[in-house]
Amino acid sequence: MTVATPLLPPADWRDFLALTKPRVMTLVVFTGLCGMLAAPPVNGHFIHPVLGFTAILCIALGAGAAGALNQWYEADLDAKMRRTQKRPLPAGRMERESALHFGVGLAAFSVILMYFAVNFAAAAILTLSILFYVLVYTVWLKRRTPQNIVIGGAAGAFPPLIGWAAATGQVALLPLLLFALVFLWTPPHFWALALFVKTDYANAGVPMLPVVAGERVTRRQIGLYTIPMALAAVLPWPLGLSGPLYGGVASVTTLVFAALALVVATRTTTADDAMKPEKRLFSYSILYLFVVFGALVVDRWMFA
Repeated sequence: MTVATPLLPPADWRDFLALTKPRVMTLVVFTGLCGMLAAPPVNGHFIHPVLGFTAILCIALGAGAAGALNQWYEADLDAKMRRTQKRPLPAGRMERESALHFGVGLAAFSVILMYFAVNFAAAAILTLSILFYVLVYTVWLKRRTPQNIVIGGAAGAFPPLIGWAAATGQVALLPLLLFALVFLWTPPHFWALALFVKTDYANAGVPMLPVVAGERVTRRQIGLYTIPMALAAVLPWPLGLSGPLYGGVASVTTLVFAALALVVATRTTTADDAMKPEKRLFSYSILYLFVVFGALVVDRWMFA
């Protein structure tokens, strides 16, 4: 006698929205938009607003697809972590197959639309970003190495390149520096989070750096990665790729980031269970990218 597996009720639209990780998508879309707006005109013309909107929509859909496929693959891990237990799959509000089909369909649609509506370069980089996040970070690195965030950080660094390529059809030095900035920003950002949720990662068996190497090593790595990140943030100014407004904003905000990272890196006691320095660095790191990228767009339009 076989026991029938009970069917879950149809997922709500809010569950499908949750699969796309909208909070993460906000930063992805913003950096992609800034990459597009910072791009120079081609043959005297900026990208048409309709095409620009389409490109940003494709970036959003591609990021959402990657988030959905990430949750499909990591449903077992999410069920073990307190901060992710309420997601649609571990909470039992959706079938895994629904998440898989949604993610694959969204990814295919975003790439096809980008190719036919915008250009091949943007579609190719968008494809690379989705595959990198899903296959390299989620499938290959996440469960195997504490370097998952370091290498996997490239996935979240592609949007400025995609936005620039959508506007110009090619890649240049400035968007590559923006890529480097986000890539190098990712380890301090996520390791600050990992320090105050390391129990969650340990319970799920995810080899995040604080779990595998300990807090002391993680703090030192946060400090070390902040140094090249700061260089990538400021370099557009001395290289003549931006004006003084960006240079000033990037210098000041990066100095604040470095000060917060230094506090975390040199901290020897965690008697304060709230781990406030780590939370401050994590929260500020998000604001930091918004401010720096926003300043670049304003600067390019004022001084170009």
